[in-house]
Amino acid sequence: LLDKAEQGFFEITNGTIKKGFDTANSLVKEAIDKIKALKDKEGLSGVPSGFRDVDKETGGWQNSDLIIIAARPAMGKTAFLLSMARNITVEHQIPMALFSLEMASVQLITRMIASETGISSEKLRKGQMSDEEWQRLFNNVSELENAPLYIDETPALSVFDFRAKCRRLVMQHGVKIIMVDYLQLMTANNGGKGSGNREQEIATISRSLKAIAKELNVPVIALSQLSRSVESRPNKRPQLSDLRESGAIEQDADIVSFLFRPEYYKIENWEDGSPSAGQAELIIGKHRNGAVTDVRLSFQSSLAKFSDLDLFGTNEQPSYAQPNQNAFDNIRVSIDPSAAFDLPKNNLTASSMNDEDDMPF
Repeated sequence: LLDKAEQGFFEITNGTIKKGFDTANSLVKEAIDKIKALKDKEGLSGVPSGFRDVDKETGGWQNSDLIIIAARPAMGKTAFLLSMARNITVEHQIPMALFSLEMASVQLITRMIASETGISSEKLRKGQMSDEEWQRLFNNVSELENAPLYIDETPALSVFDFRAKCRRLVMQHGVKIIMVDYLQLMTANNGGKGSGNREQEIATISRSLKAIAKELNVPVIALSQLSRSVESRPNKRPQLSDLRESGAIEQDADIVSFLFRPEYYKIENWEDGSPSAGQAELIIGKHRNGAVTDVRLSFQSSLAKFSDLDLFGTNEQPSYAQPNQNAFDNIRVSIDPSAAFDLPKNNLTASSMNDEDDMPF
């Protein structure tokens, strides 16, 4: 009842209540107007990921789309999500919501600080940094600090609560894209417990994510785990049949993509013979409104950071702001990096998939 009331309020506020039918005439005009508008956006009709080649293939993440990014543990799912979050909120200043069901919000921000400053997560966790690194930390966090990023760390989040939170974020903060880390940690009901049949529950969650994307007219990106069947393949490349626990994910999603890092499996070269060290691939296995393809990216493991391949392809390091000597003493006494890596204090029941939890990145 509460959900229906809130939905009604959202529809009234946004003028979508009982919209009724559209005529072909009005829809054609609307489509032509959107196509014309793309001339000034270099082909980007959706929210940019910040990765040049990914955006070239997708045109940006499209409104009302459900995008699944799946991978085996240690491929860098969360790191990829955070790299995108940084690109979207810092570079493009687009309001974004991130639901983290696995990690505490301060842990996520600390990883983003590592990426932004070029200081490894290990050093930030221990707080053992040189004077120059402390100064760099202070000088490079201001943009991240002011980013329109909203993080929710509620564990075992139900679809009901997720929908309510998303509606408020869209209404109150103008959020344009929603991300979930990760789908299998959500629950289908409001009690925080499974409904018995896990496959049916995942199907319900998947359908609900798509419905929310359509209702709010924003892209919803959800991370997902893959089954162990990937490990039995000689080349270790994931495919659609590896989506864990439910074929409904593949059916509901507009885009299904996979992260793959051959280096993790000690595979030194790609299939074309080029070296795979420091590289990853986003495999677009399903694209409802476009082509399926593979996009290679650069991956810096020490910073858990993804970027366009040619940015670090020549082993050149990114430039960071020069240290501000006057700010050094302030930042050193005001930040306790080790606190950012404390485990989240919640009563999240251990997942049945804990044997497949991600590595630190």
